[in-house]
Amino acid sequence: MVEQWQRKREILLALDSEQFVSGESLASQLGVSRTAISNHISTLEEYGVDIFSVKGKGYKLANSLSLIDEAQLKSAITQRCFYYNEIPSTNAFLLKHSEELSSGDICIAEYQSAGRGRRGRTWVSPYGCHLYCSMYWNLPQGMAQATGLSLVVACSLVKVLNSFNIEGLGVKWPNDIYLDNKKLAGVLVEMNGQAGIECHLVIGIGINMSMSKSQGDKIDQPWSDLSQSRSLPSKTELATALQHQLYEDLTLFEKEGLSAFLARWKQVDIFDGEKVKLLLGDKCIDGVCQGIDETGSILLKTDKGIEAFVGGEISLRSAT
Repeated sequence: MVEQWQRKREILLALDSEQFVSGESLASQLGVSRTAISNHISTLEEYGVDIFSVKGKGYKLANSLSLIDEAQLKSAITQRCFYYNEIPSTNAFLLKHSEELSSGDICIAEYQSAGRGRRGRTWVSPYGCHLYCSMYWNLPQGMAQATGLSLVVACSLVKVLNSFNIEGLGVKWPNDIYLDNKKLAGVLVEMNGQAGIECHLVIGIGINMSMSKSQGDKIDQPWSDLSQSRSLPSKTELATALQHQLYEDLTLFEKEGLSAFLARWKQVDIFDGEKVKLLLGDKCIDGVCQGIDETGSILLKTDKGIEAFVGGEISLRSAT
């Protein structure tokens, strides 16, 4: 299986150019049959890679891809790093092995066959197109210590992306990252543990890097990716910077809680001071967003004064 994926990666590298590459040329370059090339191309398409195929010209990627350099990644990260070409879910992998992990250990995959977002939504995970990453963290004081943590992760994400000169970023409460008012990245935090005892925490992050039209059509909301950014980082650079920033921020969060991040949140909150509608189940609440409190609850100024809301099926929409 490792050898098969290595061959597919070699094909992707050859196709990542401005020019079409013929199947015959690929077969000669890689030392395999023309049929083998055709089979690899078909498999890559099944994994969500959008490849142009023109008779008489050959093949070319519809969108440029950035694959992880495993050696470079592992040399840049002090904690353990698990890297896979394909896996059902990076979050599920870390949760399964949580007893063996230390804070800061990460799992990264090029493809997730069962990637998940918040509220059970499917996270579209075509091979190589985006960053799919999960990080483990241990909270010795239990689940209560995790209150507001997903908002910290959102702040970490924005800080990392800003470090690569990516502009137009903001956060939609509680932890969706937006670029130019369209969703760029999502966060899924999952836990194993009970109140009052040690808690195993897994933070899953998906960042859209290069979305093809065919994959984008599967998403039921406006989306953005990093492909048009003037200073697009490599996936390896982005993953490394993200792990370092998360480790730094979660260490601070463990010591000081969410209060240490309130100022950073205010800087990136796209609804701060805006009229909004807060949907809580079948209940709709109108108000003006007043940021968050130290528990991560969203604060709304309503006819009743300043009210705090958290948890459950809450979604936020601009009143305009």
